[in-house]
Amino acid sequence: PGKEEFHETVRYFKEQLKRLQVDVRLNTPFHTQILQEESFDDLVVATGVIPRQLPVPGFDSPKVIDYQKAIQGAPIGHKVAIIGAGGIGVDMAHFLNEQEHSLTLDLEAWLRYWGVDQTYQQAGGLLEKSTPIKPKREIHILQRKSSKIGKNLGKTTGWIHRFNLKRHHVIHHQGVEYVKLDDQGLHLIEDGEANILNVDTVIVCAGQESNRFELDAIRASGYPVHLIGGVDVAMELDAKRAIRQGAELAASI
Repeated sequence: PGKEEFHETVRYFKEQLKRLQVDVRLNTPFHTQILQEESFDDLVVATGVIPRQLPVPGFDSPKVIDYQKAIQGAPIGHKVAIIGAGGIGVDMAHFLNEQEHSLTLDLEAWLRYWGVDQTYQQAGGLLEKSTPIKPKREIHILQRKSSKIGKNLGKTTGWIHRFNLKRHHVIHHQGVEYVKLDDQGLHLIEDGEANILNVDTVIVCAGQESNRFELDAIRASGYPVHLIGGVDVAMELDAKRAIRQGAELAASI
């Protein structure tokens, strides 16, 4: 939810791949034997990122999943703790609240959500009271920093994400130290005091690392090797930077 406009970008590139007759091989894991079986002029590595794991006792539990698995459909319980309150963590809270149906696909629901007066009878075209929301889940979003949740989100869109958190009654936890996860729940030190969150699922949104699987073997192949996107730099999930790198590299080779 909130990312629907990117569908058109993905559709555009899919059509370009067909038009240019690019040999796309899905469900084909890379192995170095391919480099021996086929001949190439250059190798472009665009394997992206993998979610960063946290070395917290008990985080090997099936209750703990990363944000990629959550998006891909892993089972998620009613009470959820989201670890990490950057862009990914905030987006995950939004995703969990609109998982079955995105408001942007239903104009009437979208107008009700934002309190738009379609009759233009009220000041500013806004309803005095917006439709209350009954949260589908009890969601806690946690961060180690003591600063406000969502402080570093985009200047022009951050308020939208913070508003969504408020409307869906997402519970904020700042200044948190993660102690362990056991049958009682997620043990924390919060503002110097011990706390336990009895949650069904913990979703880790604590950043990402470059996915450099087989990169040493690829470099040892003798081919010119180019890195683009998250495998090059895993600062943030930045599609624009990755697409630009790919376009500039294509133009240069």
